[in-house]
Amino acid sequence: MELTEKSAREASPDILESAYRRMSWRLIPFLFLCYILAYFARINVSFAKLQMLQDLSISETAYGLGAGIFFIGYVVFAVPSNLILERVGPRRWIGTLMIAWGLLTVAMLLTSDIASFYLFRFLIGVAEAGFFPGVIFFFTRWFPSERRARVIAMFMAAAPLSSVIGGPVSGWVMNTLSAGALGLANWQWLFVIYGIPTVAVGFMVKPCLPNSFEEAAFLSAEQKQLIRLELARDRARNSPSAGARQSVLAFLRSPVVWYFSLVYFFIEMGEYALGFWMPTIIQHSGFSDIQSVGLLSAVPYLVASLVMIAVGRSSDLRNERRWHLAVALLVGMVGLILAARFAHHGAVALTGLTLATCGVMAAFPVFWSVPTKLLGASAAAGVAFINSMGNLAGLVSPWLVGWTMDLTASTDLALYIVAACAFLGAMLFALAPASLNGKNP
Repeated sequence: MELTEKSAREASPDILESAYRRMSWRLIPFLFLCYILAYFARINVSFAKLQMLQDLSISETAYGLGAGIFFIGYVVFAVPSNLILERVGPRRWIGTLMIAWGLLTVAMLLTSDIASFYLFRFLIGVAEAGFFPGVIFFFTRWFPSERRARVIAMFMAAAPLSSVIGGPVSGWVMNTLSAGALGLANWQWLFVIYGIPTVAVGFMVKPCLPNSFEEAAFLSAEQKQLIRLELARDRARNSPSAGARQSVLAFLRSPVVWYFSLVYFFIEMGEYALGFWMPTIIQHSGFSDIQSVGLLSAVPYLVASLVMIAVGRSSDLRNERRWHLAVALLVGMVGLILAARFAHHGAVALTGLTLATCGVMAAFPVFWSVPTKLLGASAAAGVAFINSMGNLAGLVSPWLVGWTMDLTASTDLALYIVAACAFLGAMLFALAPASLNGKNP
């Protein structure tokens, strides 16, 4: 029997809740695994640098620029990649992207000088550009806006947890294979070990990931109809003009999109300063053994993965975005200041890094629940554009830390600057009109 909107409202909420639980269990664990591998590809150089820079005679500034060049490819190709995903479907495009960046990660073992380092980082950025904004757009086609923060939080918990797994594994590889094996240096093995699983999972995407809830065999016809009506209601309530699609160029003229891009830039400044330099900061705080550095670098991310899920859930339950995001960034700011001020006091520096990581990572799911709610039918291009502009921080932040290290032999100045960015992001979001932070009238 075809459900009307009225009958849908009268239907047992248990049917809809069961559908959302099924979708969460069938989609999020697999996408979680994919994002862990994506994050490995993005930041594995943070451990490789501990030996690679010496082997290839690369300066800290040059490393910071190379780490950031990833985001030139990422920024340029994110919107086109997301538009391709919308046209051909997630199951085909996400798998293709994963196979591409997995093979390029393995190819990083061929890095022989600064030019090849820059080239491989750029190409990996191109390949990975469509993955994250593609998944965020994918969620808009399954979950209404009031459920999105917790869903995005569970998915994005892969970012901190990738460091929980990757830190100890990277430390073990760098320490155990320090003498090299089969003619490869330890940092070369790091790229091989992270690249091959990505290719394998890439081939699994097509059979494991439905393009939309309409194709999901695990949902009943009644559940699909209820979800269809919920999504239509959500679009009508939050985006009155959702029926009219916008061109990509229209986003260049949208103050709302530029506003979200700026806020996201400030959040990403913190993420990438921590992501690309966490092992170095811990090493300089008094822990010289690489395996110990790997284990300790997992601590901030383990705590942050739990905090970000709790904050995302709290934000959804209270339908409140403004202060959940602002307070999270202010906590991140305090943590960055602590890490800089007590850089040579191991326990205090690690506490600061933990607070900083919790604050920055907790801001992400709250942030993404807002633009995906407001952009409506144009979410694919809009999300990719915001993600692209915000990820320019991935170019600026690692270079900034590397430059200050070469200049002052310390990361302190860079951490203070990144802390100021966290403060600006918090204030910008907290002081914005209610219509721009997701609060329904």
